Amino acid sequence: MIVDAALPTDHIASNFAARFAGIPATSISRPEKVVQYAVPDSPIPVLLGLYGCADRVRGWFPGLAKRTNLATVTRLLDELQPPQPGCAAACQQRIETGRLDLRTLPVLRATPRDAGPYLTMGLVHAQDQDRGELTLSTHRMLVLEGNRLAIWMVPGRRLRELYEAALRAGSRLPVGISIGAPPAAMLASALSTAALPVGVSKLAIAGALAGAAISTAPAISQPLPVLAESEIVLEGYLDQSVADETLQGAPSVSLPEFLGYDGEARTALPVVTVTALTSRLAPIYQAVIGPGREQSVILGLAGALSVALAGSDHDWRMITDLHYCAAGGGMLLLVIAVRKDSEAADGRLGRIARCIFDRHRFVKVIVFTDDDVDITSTEDVCWAITTRSNLGTDCITLPGYRPLPMDPSQRPEWGQARGADGGSARSFIDATIPYRLRHSTKRSFPALVQGSVR
Repeated sequence: MIVDAALPTDHIASNFAARFAGIPATSISRPEKVVQYAVPDSPIPVLLGLYGCADRVRGWFPGLAKRTNLATVTRLLDELQPPQPGCAAACQQRIETGRLDLRTLPVLRATPRDAGPYLTMGLVHAQDQDRGELTLSTHRMLVLEGNRLAIWMVPGRRLRELYEAALRAGSRLPVGISIGAPPAAMLASALSTAALPVGVSKLAIAGALAGAAISTAPAISQPLPVLAESEIVLEGYLDQSVADETLQGAPSVSLPEFLGYDGEARTALPVVTVTALTSRLAPIYQAVIGPGREQSVILGLAGALSVALAGSDHDWRMITDLHYCAAGGGMLLLVIAVRKDSEAADGRLGRIARCIFDRHRFVKVIVFTDDDVDITSTEDVCWAITTRSNLGTDCITLPGYRPLPMDPSQRPEWGQARGADGGSARSFIDATIPYRLRHSTKRSFPALVQGSVR
């Protein structure tokens, strides 16, 4: 870990981006270092880059296999660890209630264009009474003033469903926000809820990843459990209160998003009213700069697990590994290694792609490779595309999908500029060797490649 000189909170993100961040934040391909910044007007240091290297993150989790496929997620489901309630809470060594001011936290402002300071690594949890479990999800949250946060919840997310149900019932939704949450919980929070088997919670998956149950403890001011080993926890509630995503003037830019572009500020966002701030005795404030490698790693590792969990048939057994590239922010570009067992397998790739596009709406491009390709290496994947596909026949585009406005190329004006309406399409590339040609199309040094890949 690098311990850096003190910087004002408005300068930390830009400093990290210039010195340490990689694609998609900058045009440099590199994992991120772990950097701790002192802050002149706060006793709490800021930590960036913790999740910025996939190999480093994988090393934390005994339950996370080297490859991600049906067999490995089946083993993970066999090792579920339900959360351990009633534990002593390291996150409650210091307790603040009453008149709170969230500006005492070193909340970052990534660029001068940002609407204001944002919580970017706040893991939000709420009690899902129907399922008897805690929801886990991350959201951008703008610090408004005092004890209020404006939160953007993507439609369809479980937290938003619980919030809307609470409003219909005329009640509040208690929430906890963990900053510096246990890494296994942070990774599990990015799993697709729809991909989880019935009765399996994200916290149980987190326990399987970590090889030990995640500890929870009763909140101080709200009727819900919190993640006991977090650095900092904000307790509060969502009610009918709303606010525009701005501190002054009309909403414009929110903050840098995970694809490397500025996000659009929203109007009438729900407001979290914070009722307690608890922490360790010497907490560390964790954040991401937006489009840095950290988000790509978290979203990509969890996304690969979600895809592996989404199928169980013969097609899914062809998949030997899954990898979301940082170039797509860990969500838009998916590379899949397959092992074919017959000539009929050549025709199964389209079915796999269609199923993934239907169930995982952020995936825009899928590249299929053989399993002698290192799918974590962009160069090796490009080599497979170049030598094992002819894009005129091997790139298939499927129309009729809902566009993702956060991707500029999927906006209507992009299609208009191109003279076509392709923003709602999804494409897959077959960069695999036809089964009948597998013996005549081989790498010159397959043992060396295999040894360097795994």
